[in-house]
Amino acid sequence: MQLIDSLCRTAALHPERPALMGDSVSLTYAGLIQAVDATAQQLRARGISTLGLYADNGPNWLLVDLACQAAGITLVPLPGFFSMQQLAHTLRASGMQALLTDDCERFTALEQVGEALAEIADLALIEVVQGQLPQLPAQTAKITFTSGSTGTPRGVCLSSRTQFTTARVLRDSLAALRPERHLCILPLATLLENVAGAYASWLIGGSVIAPGLESLGLSGSSQLDIAQLCRCIDERQPHSLILLPQMLKMLVEQSEHKGWRPPRSLVFAAVGGGKVSAELLLRARALGLPVYEGYGLSECGSVVALNLPDADRPGSAGRPLPHCEIKVREGEVLVRGPRYLGYLDDADSCDEWLPTGDLGELDRDGYLHITGRKKNILISSYGRNISPEWIESEILLTPLLMQCVLLGDGRPHCSALIFPRPGTERGHIEQWLESVNRRLPDYARVHRWAPLPEPLTFAGGLLTANGRPRRDAIAGRYAQVIENLYSV
Repeated sequence: MQLIDSLCRTAALHPERPALMGDSVSLTYAGLIQAVDATAQQLRARGISTLGLYADNGPNWLLVDLACQAAGITLVPLPGFFSMQQLAHTLRASGMQALLTDDCERFTALEQVGEALAEIADLALIEVVQGQLPQLPAQTAKITFTSGSTGTPRGVCLSSRTQFTTARVLRDSLAALRPERHLCILPLATLLENVAGAYASWLIGGSVIAPGLESLGLSGSSQLDIAQLCRCIDERQPHSLILLPQMLKMLVEQSEHKGWRPPRSLVFAAVGGGKVSAELLLRARALGLPVYEGYGLSECGSVVALNLPDADRPGSAGRPLPHCEIKVREGEVLVRGPRYLGYLDDADSCDEWLPTGDLGELDRDGYLHITGRKKNILISSYGRNISPEWIESEILLTPLLMQCVLLGDGRPHCSALIFPRPGTERGHIEQWLESVNRRLPDYARVHRWAPLPEPLTFAGGLLTANGRPRRDAIAGRYAQVIENLYSV
């Protein structure tokens, strides 16, 4: 069974049950299936085999997603925060013949983009002129682009089966909680929200709430009006949501300092996309946020490990979900189970164990602990291996600091670049770092630090799409500042 089959079954049993809601649109399961069929028919009539989608969060985004599955069309979601160069690359590399968008002006400067052909699902259908089309792996249903640590996005080809399997396992894992109202907070072009959020909720038979990003307080890749997000959560009263670590930190601060309280309706909030300290998770839970850390990657259809109420170890990423296996070899996390079909520029290898590039360990009870990225390891001039993510997560526990990048590769000790919250006094930062250092082994302590003149951003080329630092680019941009930290 696939997602569309499950939706049809729910529509037959509960036709008037709410299925999809946005800022101004609400569809029942019966209405959703009708809209999907009509949209799929329009797309089939155009003879499109690969379709791009660039639009705000909302019912139309998910409607097109489902229609492509029904019509057997490969969908290419385009993140709204991609640069013009990255968009041009994704259009060319994917071989899409057309693009659905609510922002035609965004693409007028691209030479591949032709004329508007029609309107489908209240979105403009724009022709994309291609040369030689790439050969996609068989059964490619979706191409999700990840920016990674370089500026050129890489296309991950996924089948419907891999996405459905992940969503089904999450449905089964969360069944006892009955999270029937899911609020989509992350951009829908993010595979995690797409599969673990919307798909899993529909397999439960629940309602997916997809407001526009402005309603959520989101703009760009890393700008968030936390007060607006809290208002949206209060208004929508969700049972579940998915957060990035920085979002969780800001919600906790809003609760501790502004008096916001999570709604009682909320029974499960997943957090992933980066390291989360056990202390932050426990603070969040004490404030009424039922938050659980997980771990996943696009190549495996998103989530592969997750903490759950009855199997929980704060500080870990949880145990492997039933559809996959995880092992650690020479410090690197490997995953076996449903996986991608290949990259656009490289077919999948035959090795059944997928190297993730993440460092970690499995404890005696089977919980996965992610310690950092293999390529990010710092090796001090004394030969100590240091995972920067570990120390950065400790430093960022305070609301005084917003961003931190650890330094120390080939150096005698660690230093840091820090972007503090505006108005924070240097003395307070010094006191905080002293308290952090007392919890760290001597080789991991931060000896010196320098303030960043402005926040690190995706648009500025110093963050990946999910907010991770591009360390080589940061080192180049602030080379003199870094040298000064070690010159005394």
